[in-house]
Amino acid sequence: MGMRVVLWLCLLPLCFDFLRAVAGSEGKEYNRNDFPKDFVFGVSTSAYQVEGAALEDGRKRSIYDTFAHRSKHETQNPDVGCDQYHKYKEDVKLMVETGLNAYRFSISWSRLIPNGRGPVNPKGLRYYNNLINELISHGIEPHVTLTHTDTPQVLEDEYGGFLDPRIIEDYTSYVDVCFREFGDRVRHWTTFNEANIFVIGGYDVGITPPSRCSSPFGIHCTGGNSTTEPYVVAHIILLAHAYAVRIYKEKYQAKQLGFIGMNLLCYHFSPLTNKSEDVIAAQRSYDFYIGWFMHPLTYGDYPEIVKKNAGSRIPVFSKTESKLVKGSFDFIGINYYTVMMIKDNSISLTKMPRDLFADMAVEWLMDPNTSEVPMEFVFPNEAWGLERVLEHFKEVYENPTIFIHENGQASNYNTSINDPFRVEYIHAHIGSLLNAVRNGSNTRGYFVWSLLDVYELLFDFDYTFGLYYVNYSDPKLTRHPKLSQKWYSEFLKGNYATTADIGINQVENTTTLDALQYSAS
Repeated sequence: MGMRVVLWLCLLPLCFDFLRAVAGSEGKEYNRNDFPKDFVFGVSTSAYQVEGAALEDGRKRSIYDTFAHRSKHETQNPDVGCDQYHKYKEDVKLMVETGLNAYRFSISWSRLIPNGRGPVNPKGLRYYNNLINELISHGIEPHVTLTHTDTPQVLEDEYGGFLDPRIIEDYTSYVDVCFREFGDRVRHWTTFNEANIFVIGGYDVGITPPSRCSSPFGIHCTGGNSTTEPYVVAHIILLAHAYAVRIYKEKYQAKQLGFIGMNLLCYHFSPLTNKSEDVIAAQRSYDFYIGWFMHPLTYGDYPEIVKKNAGSRIPVFSKTESKLVKGSFDFIGINYYTVMMIKDNSISLTKMPRDLFADMAVEWLMDPNTSEVPMEFVFPNEAWGLERVLEHFKEVYENPTIFIHENGQASNYNTSINDPFRVEYIHAHIGSLLNAVRNGSNTRGYFVWSLLDVYELLFDFDYTFGLYYVNYSDPKLTRHPKLSQKWYSEFLKGNYATTADIGINQVENTTTLDALQYSAS
């Protein structure tokens, strides 16, 4: 299967029947106490996916809203979703019930500053103050993402959003408001969620907001140029991020004692064969997919292979810009879900026109040594890949402070709260993370995606990741804990195994998963 087809299926949590399942736990035993005492365990969501109240109290639409309404939703309304806007106190109680240290959520720019610039919406300000205060009063640390695929639609309409350098001024004004209003209580800020995927999905293949692309590289495009726009937008995002970091460090950090970084979606890229061309292609995938952002952030410029293959289509950093971007982070957030097998496809370099993936010159393939993933869930349990990704960051990017901001397993949305496959997946990935930490990775936290069964970017409500099932047929949107929530809660309590009291029967006091059986009674 060609790389572009795989991308369409796998860009975000998107791998269905062609991906493969492998056992994850291997009988290993570990719990929260095996990690450093200050290691953070939490869950993640994002504003549009969880808040609801899309047009209430002065909020205006973002490009995420526009994208969501391009699809027909038969039963659920993404503008309502989980309705955390009205149910945040109830959801904080769920976090306490689970035993979380932290909650990663995003601020809706178009709720806080509805027109993208100008006056702050007092009701939006009040909501985020209330949420933050509720978290802190229950001992849960807020980790805030400033932009999660949701540029205000008004700025997209006015000048093209992140295609235009004018966005930098509006973005930095917005984040300045956030630092000023919430920074006395928020210590961890992330400028952009999955900056690489925002660019690739939104401006190359067009399958995520704002759905810009051009033939033959994308489908259902709303306009755009896939050969140039991804490189332009990535450059502007890096500058916007760096200016935001400078504002935080110059005006707020000394007093607020917080930290700021950027988030990327990361796969482990494994060569399909031992042939030198495939090994080089796997490294090239890392350079394009991750190094595209991490090289400027660490060294002040794009990787040489990216500059060579993109040629004049990639912008050039001035000396001032290079100095600004280099080192502009306290931590890096990583979203990790699976492994990609890589085969060299250098012939794509002879084609014109080319986009990012033709420049990358690889094919992304299924692993021939594993079986298909059963249709009831999405990701193969390839937890070993997380350890490899963290090793890559340690070796290539000077072992930065890292938070695993997203990791989880999607399954068909249904009424079942019996999800042992999700337990296996989370258990195995925490084990891989523990190995990485013991081997010197400077990873400081792990967040499960997601707290609730939320509206998903490309799954709508069909596939969900939640630790809590949300009954969308119930006007009250009642939340119900799944097996995975109960397992995670016991893990966080320092138990090697859950107990019969929460519905899991086991043979021994262990987290070995083949001994577990869940009863939903």
